[in-house]
Amino acid sequence: MYVPFESLPAESRVWIYQSNRKFTDQEWAEVEAEVKNFINSWEAHGTGLEASFLLKYNRFIILAVNQEVQMATGCSIDKSVSFIQSLEKKYEADLLDKMNVTFKLGQHIAHKPLIEFKKMAKDKAVSENTIVFNNLVNTIEEFTDNWEIPAGESWHSRFF
Repeated sequence: MYVPFESLPAESRVWIYQSNRKFTDQEWAEVEAEVKNFINSWEAHGTGLEASFLLKYNRFIILAVNQEVQMATGCSIDKSVSFIQSLEKKYEADLLDKMNVTFKLGQHIAHKPLIEFKKMAKDKAVSENTIVFNNLVNTIEEFTDNWEIPAGESWHSRFF
């Protein structure tokens, strides 16, 4: 059951999927409709999940579940991953590879394989002040406070 993202409690669980490419506005509108349909049918053990989503920068799909109402189970999480895989196939985009880093270069959003980001850090093309997207956050509170942060304050700091 879809609810507005802002109405979910801070301890709601989040999953962040980043794309290796920017979606066009047309694709993004289609993705939004597909994600909303998925959220409306998402359930765990026959009980609908109180869930929501955010789409950010034509690159990120953020799913959220209020686990106080109904816990997301292994099967329901598998359903969300299958849904994301269907989007990958349909739009020829990589949404599940966790070995990539997305970060801001001025107003531009860059996406690089981890090994290239490490090289950029070594070459000083990015710094501890570079804003990175920390997709390892687990709750809405962490998402709000620690998703877009300087690389020096995230797990990326080990490269500097």
